[in-house]
Amino acid sequence: MTRSGYASPMNLLHGKSLLVAMAFVSLATGARPENGNVGMSGGLSAAQIVEQMQSRDQTRTEELKHYRTLRQYEVEYRGLGTLAAKMTVEVNYDIASGKNLEIVSQSGSKFLIEKVLKRAVESEKEAFHDKASMALTTANYKFQLVGNDTLGGRPAYVLHVEPWSPSKFLYRGKAWVDAADFAVAKMETQPAKSPSFWISQTLIHYTGVKTDGFWMPQQMRSETSVRVGGAAVLTINYGNYEIASDLQ
Repeated sequence: MTRSGYASPMNLLHGKSLLVAMAFVSLATGARPENGNVGMSGGLSAAQIVEQMQSRDQTRTEELKHYRTLRQYEVEYRGLGTLAAKMTVEVNYDIASGKNLEIVSQSGSKFLIEKVLKRAVESEKEAFHDKASMALTTANYKFQLVGNDTLGGRPAYVLHVEPWSPSKFLYRGKAWVDAADFAVAKMETQPAKSPSFWISQTLIHYTGVKTDGFWMPQQMRSETSVRVGGAAVLTINYGNYEIASDLQ
């Protein structure tokens, strides 16, 4: 915030980028392994669905040994002018050493590169070591089963998720859970607490994709409206994965 008490839209973008990276760190680290023997089960409660989700997460941690991908980060601000930037990041995850993110290329607004994209990458590195406090688990969230749906021809449970305590690093909204794999296939959420007064609304859209027997992040898109005018869009395309696991 400036001395006059005014927070510029670009400073707000910085805060939003950290929120996005932190909120989705549990999704970005890997995913839930597929189990093709489990079909759509009738009569499951929200508690039973979440229990299955958490169980599959534990299995994934043991079976996912390594993956590599090239992510594409893009951010654009339109309002008091127009700015845009892009960045390519190589991501290597190894069960023994953790996750490493390395910037391969960058272009566009230097301000957005330094204040938004690079800081988003750095915040994810830091958050990787504190996944438990932000994970989609019963320790952090309460869940309500609100319906069923079909995604890509596959049945899914639709859960409403709400954090136990409002936090700018947690979110509320809907999660689509694949009924066969108990993996998060889609999310439509917003921050449980705005990171700044100057942000009027933020919508976060997430999709997952099944790759080599694992559900992995496919895309995350965040749309932020600023009270003083303008809007920012941050998109992360997670790329094509090279996976090594016990399933192979």
